[in-house]
Amino acid sequence: MRSDRVRLFQTLPHACGYFAERTAQNLVIDPAAPQLDQLYGPALERGFRRAGGHLYYPYCTNCRACTPCRIDVQRFTPDRSQRRCLKRNEDVQVIESMAGYNAERHALYERYLRQRHPGGGMDEADASDFRRFLTAPWSPTMFLEFRQGSRLLGVAVTDVCLQGLSAVYTFYDPDETARGLGTFAILQQVALAKRRGLPWIYLGFWIAGHPKMDYKRKFRPLQIRTSEGWVEMTEP
Repeated sequence: MRSDRVRLFQTLPHACGYFAERTAQNLVIDPAAPQLDQLYGPALERGFRRAGGHLYYPYCTNCRACTPCRIDVQRFTPDRSQRRCLKRNEDVQVIESMAGYNAERHALYERYLRQRHPGGGMDEADASDFRRFLTAPWSPTMFLEFRQGSRLLGVAVTDVCLQGLSAVYTFYDPDETARGLGTFAILQQVALAKRRGLPWIYLGFWIAGHPKMDYKRKFRPLQIRTSEGWVEMTEP
């Protein structure tokens, strides 16, 4: 990805989604670039993330808390807690599905957002919000559906690139929190990457100590991107 071929834009300061007292800014690859599908994999390697049709990287003036991270698929082995999660969900069927909107998925998405992100601006997501945030015309997206019989328990929105899988977003039945479906989704994405011979699961951004983001360090070996490139996380 060369700067003389790809335009980068910097957003205006806006409210940070992770720290209420901070503002945030992002670098965004030109969303009108005709080759976004070709840029996506190299952008993941640089630490970028997809949200809807945008590829972005946090670039805040006074904060560098957001750290890109990825799982080393071939070396990953579930720990004791993750094995228990797999055991709890033995009754769940995992289905590789085409990405896209339908009423069943949207209803589950709405329920998840209302319970997990109340009042955050996402909890009244209509059909266009669903499509705009989770998919893009150029993105190589699939949905992993988690079902108990005919009942939809969760969906892992997953982008499939040559460099690996990008875990874009997961939403699930808020009444089934005891199952650990967020962890289950990552474990199923690891299994999918192994089946396809892909080396990495890109988990987006790790934030040390953050109650909603620190869980990612449990998926070892985990690499983080620093000024020196990708290095293996050594924190406990």
